[in-house]
Amino acid sequence: MANPSYIDAFNTGALAQRVEAALALLGSCSICPKKCGVNRLKNEQGFCRTGRNAIVCSYFAHHGEEPAISGTEGSGTIFFSRCNLKCVYCQNYDFSQLEEGREVSARELAGYMLELQKLGCHNINFVTPTHVIPQILEALILAVKDGLNVPLVYNTSGYELPEVIKMLDGIIDIYMPDMRYADKAYAAKYSAAPDYPKFNQNAVKEMFRQVGSGQFDKNGVIQHGLIIRHLVLPQNLAGTNEIFAFIAKELSPQISISLMSQYHPCFEAKNYPPLDRRVTLEEYEDAISLLKKYGLENGWVQESHGLERFAGTNIKRNI
Repeated sequence: MANPSYIDAFNTGALAQRVEAALALLGSCSICPKKCGVNRLKNEQGFCRTGRNAIVCSYFAHHGEEPAISGTEGSGTIFFSRCNLKCVYCQNYDFSQLEEGREVSARELAGYMLELQKLGCHNINFVTPTHVIPQILEALILAVKDGLNVPLVYNTSGYELPEVIKMLDGIIDIYMPDMRYADKAYAAKYSAAPDYPKFNQNAVKEMFRQVGSGQFDKNGVIQHGLIIRHLVLPQNLAGTNEIFAFIAKELSPQISISLMSQYHPCFEAKNYPPLDRRVTLEEYEDAISLLKKYGLENGWVQESHGLERFAGTNIKRNI
């Protein structure tokens, strides 16, 4: 496979230009749809409660991601603390909503990337990166200078500004966004983001424009492309039918879908029925049937032991 896209961007100077442009957005922060307008360069904090530097909760070789991401050697996952959403059911609430994590410099963040590459990880996987895009790019330049050369995964809740995602064109090889809601009322009630569906759909369109549906190596590990995650919620609060219709019509049936069944009540979910219960087998199988309805032929569905690849009607169904 060819070198990751960011190598060319580094060599041409495009990466340095993107770093400068992204950092400028922090002066009156407009990195995400919240557009808080605070001066994060002076360490002011808005909705995401993050100032000038990124805050990292943990980093490690992750073997529990989708098979195409984790492969055999693991995905070099960096979990960023804080978030531009406030999901009442967040399963990572200890570092997305609470204060777990440590502020890191660009040099430290670059070091994490290089350490994970040295471990043999197939990629560097940025989890919840939206609010720290400038800091990631700033660290990336340092990491490339010191030999980073594995693909980058942008692993996001999907609440993004399309114009900011455009800044990542030619830098990110693999996008892995959530498509979490089709209904703005549910997005507002459960994640404090009434405009989530609009920004999510437009951002995913831009991601698809950049990287297409997917290129995999001989071992099935993705090198370039888009994987969409969809978490099935109780009582179809996620709007699975509408989201799958959008993917099939506006993007491509060839896109890999990770259909997740692992929802369980976390954080404040007990106060928001029906989010106070797990997804039923019937609800999850209804979602699987919608994959077939819209001809979404690639991806993974949940098994009791993990995620199982499917193609067309050859779908594993046990959860």
